[in-house]
Amino acid sequence: MTTELFNEEFHSISGQLKSYLLRITASVPDVEDIVHDTYIKGLDKLHTFRGDASLKTWLFTIASNIAKDNLRAQKRWVENVTDVCKAAAHANPQFFEESMHIRSTSTQGAFEIKEHIAFCFTCISKSLPLEQQLCVFLKEVYEFKVSEIATIIDTTDAMVKYYLHTGRAKMISVFDGRCALINKEGICHQCSELNGIYNPKQKFQEEIVKIDMAREAGSADKERLFDLRMKIVTETDPFESVAADLQLHHLAHNKNVMEKYV
Repeated sequence: MTTELFNEEFHSISGQLKSYLLRITASVPDVEDIVHDTYIKGLDKLHTFRGDASLKTWLFTIASNIAKDNLRAQKRWVENVTDVCKAAAHANPQFFEESMHIRSTSTQGAFEIKEHIAFCFTCISKSLPLEQQLCVFLKEVYEFKVSEIATIIDTTDAMVKYYLHTGRAKMISVFDGRCALINKEGICHQCSELNGIYNPKQKFQEEIVKIDMAREAGSADKERLFDLRMKIVTETDPFESVAADLQLHHLAHNKNVMEKYV
């Protein structure tokens, strides 16, 4: 493969690569560093690329290996991350001052419920064991085949299937007990609370009926609701959406809180 073709392919997948790395690291600076290192390492090792897997799979493998070295040394986030970070936000007036400034000045400062659903999934997914988290994102959001995921995380097809099964089951269990959008017993109402802060004139009930997941909550099974949530995550680019600046600000806050949380 020529350098020109490599550059073209790298550019074509860079958006997906960046969003994947953000979702597993929760850090914009880490994403920038890993994307840069992936490009340099990929270009340096291009002569070893034999085409046994696609170049996209090969590059995701390089990026995942770089990310894993850092992530294994970090604590996994707690399942109730949204509660912990909500309490920290209420204790920090500067957080809301910064948030409202972004909301009023940025072209990517909107608050949208769908965006927050995707954001919430990113945060809670970081409570999973690392391999489960990687497999869930690679399969459910970035649509890699099981065999490709096995290559990316250096394991067997059987283990990928195990990680997918256990990761999905854990996330379904967490959301079933927490998310008020899919279960009336859910204890988390942050979507409605934040919508009230950022969109005070907007009627929350009118907005959630636009979301398939919320509309089907009373009739669909848990697997179906999970798939609908994954559809929202897949359709959301955390760097390019109309809510990107606001949600990235929230993500940086959550990461800072979780790094200090014991």
